[in-house]
Amino acid sequence: MGAVVQRTGELEAAARHQSGEAIRGSKMTTTQTKSLYDRLGGLDVINALTESWVARVGGDDRANGKFVRTDIPRLKKEIIDQLCEATGGPCTYTGRSMRETHDGMEVTAGEFDVAMQHLGAALDELNIPKTEQDELVDLLRPMRSDIVEVESAETGTPLPDSYQAAPPLT
Repeated sequence: MGAVVQRTGELEAAARHQSGEAIRGSKMTTTQTKSLYDRLGGLDVINALTESWVARVGGDDRANGKFVRTDIPRLKKEIIDQLCEATGGPCTYTGRSMRETHDGMEVTAGEFDVAMQHLGAALDELNIPKTEQDELVDLLRPMRSDIVEVESAETGTPLPDSYQAAPPLT
């Protein structure tokens, strides 16, 4: 029965991903008693992780051009909610799908890789164990197909003038 529940959850997650919906974590764990959210350290750690990650990407000319018109407080809130929910925490991500959010940004594979490198550095900075780091990256990596529009190692490309950023938080 447990394998059926796990497989059903995997199929539902795959269906959500295919439909462009943001990946959302299951609050149910199969082999461990604590969710990834709890093992990471809860909302305080997710907040600290987001602060570090956004600062690192924002300070890197290889990727920060894509955020010139981004409302940073909104970005942080959306990342926190998405990480919290995806890891099994109590938050609900209500933002746009990753495909909709990044449509027209012309994010390159190289820029995505830079952002993921900074995620790894932020996780290291917070002394997150490798097992939890890998689990978090495994939750986020499938979003690549919804974010990357240009399969190129190039970095530092400008945000197209035509891109419509989400409005600021009110």
